[in-house]
Amino acid sequence: MANILYLVHRLPYPPNKGDKVRSFHLLKHLAAKHRVFLGTFVDDPDDLQYIETVRSFCRDLHVAQLNPKFAKIRSLNGLIAGDPLTLRYYRDAGLQTWVEQTCARERIDAVVVFCSAMAQYVEAMPRLPKIIDFVDVDSAKWTQYAPNHRWPMSWLYRREGKLLLAYERTIAASSTRSFFVTEAEAGLFTRHAPECAVRVGAICNGVDADYFTPDATRDSPYPAEEIPIVFTGAMDYHPNIDAVRWFAADILPSLTAKRPNLRFYIVGRSPTPEVLALANDQIKVTGTVPDVRPYLQHAAVVVAPLRIARGIQNKILEAMAMCRPVVASVECAAAVDADKGEELITAETPADFVREIEALLHDEARSAAIGQAARQRVVTRYSWDAHLAGIDQYLPDISAVAP
Repeated sequence: MANILYLVHRLPYPPNKGDKVRSFHLLKHLAAKHRVFLGTFVDDPDDLQYIETVRSFCRDLHVAQLNPKFAKIRSLNGLIAGDPLTLRYYRDAGLQTWVEQTCARERIDAVVVFCSAMAQYVEAMPRLPKIIDFVDVDSAKWTQYAPNHRWPMSWLYRREGKLLLAYERTIAASSTRSFFVTEAEAGLFTRHAPECAVRVGAICNGVDADYFTPDATRDSPYPAEEIPIVFTGAMDYHPNIDAVRWFAADILPSLTAKRPNLRFYIVGRSPTPEVLALANDQIKVTGTVPDVRPYLQHAAVVVAPLRIARGIQNKILEAMAMCRPVVASVECAAAVDADKGEELITAETPADFVREIEALLHDEARSAAIGQAARQRVVTRYSWDAHLAGIDQYLPDISAVAP
């Protein structure tokens, strides 16, 4: 049993969005074998109610509050300093002090960093073993945003991608091991940072198939006469925003022209004004829901039309676990180990999405068979415990238990 300093950019609970699902399961995995000292941020006031839940997994916990609006303004100081804005966004003096005091007071054996921006808190501790869970190549994400925006945002995104990549390379080179969510993401990073290749690996996302399982007693949230097409995700996240706007503008009209009772449900927390503006008779924006499972279980089809996709999408795995047929963009589906056409449907163009969704709605037996096959794939391939065991060999093997 070791003393592990775990640094996460967002409170790892509740596991209601992609990064929090992964960071929470990693917290559970670490806490089962080690003493965890967790430093993190709360960027949503609604998450304050879960602090004590998180504390139950930790020997000690420090939570810094982060106001996204003020943090964005503060991050602009990076333009003067020549830093990635991401680092300034997540810079907090109180958290830095807590990290330093914890490392001085406790015998910290290793640091696990979730998200590259959190590595800045242990830069001055070169002798401490560090494991970095990058999850995705964030620098590539920023670079990918650039062509879809006009100047000056295009320039700002390219700048962020370039500077963040340089920082990612630096911290990966000084870490014991760096992980990404898929082999493809790991390969993308090592192509940009070949000097880090021997220290880079992949830990795939998982899904709690016991939690995400169909239940015959679970009521439907939809009116009986509707055909619900569902998208789930955090709706203040740019790739999700882009996905639902594209679906609403270029795909949905062809579907509703044939099926007037078809409705597109956008299910997820923190919808931005541009997402809220999509709401009309055919499009329902729910905002935060207490339980996403009814929306998945009773969906006719679940869609994931992301045009900007990094890594593996939990939204796809969760829908598959709920026995739902999923139609995902080629980019979004690429990281999912599933038989395309049998367990997961892919589409590229708006016409592709319309054709595949219509085919599923027309053939209920095929739709059900795909859903059943999808769940079986998740149960056999995507276990959190099996995946996260990959980190254990890089943590100190300390058998003595402190009093």
